Amino acid sequence: MEKVMIGNHAVSYGVKLARAQVIPAYPITPQTQIVEMLSEMCANGELDARFIKVESEHSAMAASIGASSTGARAFTATSSQGLALMHEVLHWASGARLPIVLANVNRAMGPGWSVWTEQTDSLAQRDTGWLQIYCESNQEVLDTVIQAFKIAEQVLLPTMLVLDAFVLSHTSEAVDIPEQVDVDAFLPPRQAEYKLDVEDPHSFSGLVAPEHYMELRYKIQRAMEDAIEVARRVDEEFGQAFGRSYGLVEKYRMDDAELVLVTSSTITSTSRTVIDELREQGRRVGLLKVRLFRPFPAEDIREALCNARKVAVIDRNISFGHGGIFAAEIKSALYNDSIHPPVFGFIIGLGGRDVTPASIHKIVDYVDSRETPTEEITWMEVKR
Repeated sequence: MEKVMIGNHAVSYGVKLARAQVIPAYPITPQTQIVEMLSEMCANGELDARFIKVESEHSAMAASIGASSTGARAFTATSSQGLALMHEVLHWASGARLPIVLANVNRAMGPGWSVWTEQTDSLAQRDTGWLQIYCESNQEVLDTVIQAFKIAEQVLLPTMLVLDAFVLSHTSEAVDIPEQVDVDAFLPPRQAEYKLDVEDPHSFSGLVAPEHYMELRYKIQRAMEDAIEVARRVDEEFGQAFGRSYGLVEKYRMDDAELVLVTSSTITSTSRTVIDELREQGRRVGLLKVRLFRPFPAEDIREALCNARKVAVIDRNISFGHGGIFAAEIKSALYNDSIHPPVFGFIIGLGGRDVTPASIHKIVDYVDSRETPTEEITWMEVKR
């Protein structure tokens, strides 16, 4: 069935199709419509789940941890300051190896106070042990919710799917809603091997002495490494079942590209249009979309960029004192290659400022006019 819906409701339908069992929720713009629709689905019987109204985002994640610890399939959503308030318990969720799924609607951090899109909120949580998947369209949002539960439950790590505020969250697109019976076949009920059970009591997440703690972290890292192939396989299986797959990264017009733009989320869609225009002019420009950010698919990125002469990474985020976060990760991935192209790092669109086709043209022209970067950060369209 096809239905026109906003990105937030695409999340809600994905959660319904995944048959989440516990949904702790606290509202924050711009994600509120996700949990509002889920509350209605629970109230009218569309979704057989426990909806828990909590007093903060910290409590929403704490309740998700409690629910997941009992073997339930748990989901919550947030944005920006709400995600920051969850920070302490994000570590707890990954350390306890709980396959919670969280939708984060990217919103700039304050102050100045903003409700518009920027990736710094989710990327600031990149070291918490959560998988992170960045979505380009409302269809990809719905599909990624379903994939996220399957990936998380196989590697026993929590997973965050990320979508742009307003550009997706409040913008309507036609979305294909899979049949419930088909989703049930793709995503069976969760079967937790280890869980809180009054009939079989155990203690979990207690004090760990130094002789054991490091091994627990080693196992999380190994699970992250395994998650690359698990995510790849789940996406391929999803494609076979529903006719749509996205990859860990996506190459667009890359076969003979000399200059490659690296993008994520909705800036990707704008960049595709620009690349088509540039190709008509005979300019050999390609695109690499990074969908999976944690774990970072370094091998896929190295393979995709091995023949590029120049790389331009477009970041809608910043690590203060260093630069764009995707650019830093790309440089790190390429460092040990014997031959690697120069990487130009661009920061643009912070706080929801529009990134237009003209913006992308300026980036391409800038890179074309230089052989190597002259600065670590190139700020685009900033008022100095």
